[in-house]
Amino acid sequence: MTRRLLALAVICSAAVINSACFEMFQQSTAPKTINLLGGTWSSATPNSESLINSCTNFQWTATEQSATTAAGNFSATCFGVMQLSGTASGTLSSSVVTWQASGLANGGGITNCAISLSGTATLEGDQIRIPFTGTTCQMPVSGTEILRKQ
Repeated sequence: MTRRLLALAVICSAAVINSACFEMFQQSTAPKTINLLGGTWSSATPNSESLINSCTNFQWTATEQSATTAAGNFSATCFGVMQLSGTASGTLSSSVVTWQASGLANGGGITNCAISLSGTATLEGDQIRIPFTGTTCQMPVSGTEILRKQ
């Protein structure tokens, strides 16, 4: 009887150790979800002045997210009068976010102006620095915005 109990104890101990090692291995090799891009991000200092060749007042709300990507709703003001509404997505690698946004803008007597923006942004603590270039139905745009998480 003692041998059976000892054998059972050894088998149970081996099973527990094996299970713990397997769980530790899974935890150390599985990607960890980083919520750095989630939530709502807005321009740090909204710019309401009319900029002839730029877009400002960015707002992005991530509605879909994985460990290294995020996508969601995007808005901005282009040329000081056109309100852009569309979608944006980004891919995070270290502290760099490769992103793109597109949508339609209305205002200033123009309707449904297609706008496409893209760039390589940098996470800087609680903000994202976003240099961008893009095309619109009017002319090319470029600039840099700083977004902060709301």
